[in-house]
Amino acid sequence: MLHNDHSQISGDPLRERSGASCAIEQVRIAELAPATRRTLDAIDTVLIYHTPLITRFRGVTEREGLLLHGPEGWSEAAPFWDYGPPESSRWLMAALEAATQTPPTARRTSVPVNVTIPVGTPAEAAERVQASGGCATAKVKVADPGMTVDQDCERVAAVARELARISDDPHVRIDANMAWDVPTAIAAITALHEAAASAGGLEYAEQPCRTVEELARVRARVDVPIAADESIRRAEDPYAVIRAHAADVAIIKLAPLGGARAAREIAERAGIKVVVSSALESSIGLARGLQLAACLPVETACGLATAQLFAADTVREPLKVESGRIQVHDMRVDEKLIDACPLPAGCRDRWIDRLDAMCAVLNEERQ
Repeated sequence: MLHNDHSQISGDPLRERSGASCAIEQVRIAELAPATRRTLDAIDTVLIYHTPLITRFRGVTEREGLLLHGPEGWSEAAPFWDYGPPESSRWLMAALEAATQTPPTARRTSVPVNVTIPVGTPAEAAERVQASGGCATAKVKVADPGMTVDQDCERVAAVARELARISDDPHVRIDANMAWDVPTAIAAITALHEAAASAGGLEYAEQPCRTVEELARVRARVDVPIAADESIRRAEDPYAVIRAHAADVAIIKLAPLGGARAAREIAERAGIKVVVSSALESSIGLARGLQLAACLPVETACGLATAQLFAADTVREPLKVESGRIQVHDMRVDEKLIDACPLPAGCRDRWIDRLDAMCAVLNEERQ
């Protein structure tokens, strides 16, 4: 059964001028393979969505995935296409948990968030800060193949100046997504730290290198805290980076870690600062990340405002940032979008095939 939406509107001018729409199609439970139906169990509605982004981000210009409805409401499983069935199955596990199990008890009703700054010009970066809904913290994506360190420094400087203009407590983070080797990371982080001087330098540098050993070497050579993302969510042992003293901050993403309970356990056992972040989900998935962030004992600005990067969302009124915070509440899929316009050719079939593959992994693990 589908439900009406009572969420809030984004008010993002970058989104409002796009004129884009989100395609959502329903998959009848009876159409699915018997083994898949058994895995979904209490799920009563399966949807597939596809929507464009307002800019290229993480190498993609569109997002697509599954939306599931169960006794505890809506959830999302949208693993990127470079993830195979075993890794993607964690995302499905998280969605099944969210849709069928009671969420963790919240300690607060809203969560502070950072604005995410994708690749672009310094002027575009400053504009995103201005349109962020009052965020005092920004995470700047750096080390893109098409950008130089000098260009990244110019963007970081523009973001730092704009944050310092609007906030008495500005913070700039950078995320290199494992792009650098150790010497490059040391030089780039040092330069970017100086570029962020208007905001007091960098709050942290996220995943500058690929391996835990490399992170530890960089951490020993720079004056900027190091955050671990891929070294936690894509690792067989998410605690290895902690034991190696290779990070000061743990980036926690609910979907890749298999759900709120697994993510919360890592957050509580990490023993270092924790920042909950999104995996570029729609407002449905982001709402579950907000629930996780709201239950943690220490409040930090989280990377959960990425609905601002969607040209169109799966809900009628996407999550809204006000005074740098997002309210924690349930989100509901916009019924009017379901089957209103078709998915791109092949999208439906490949997601049904992918759902079967993810369920097969989960079924094998349960045996």
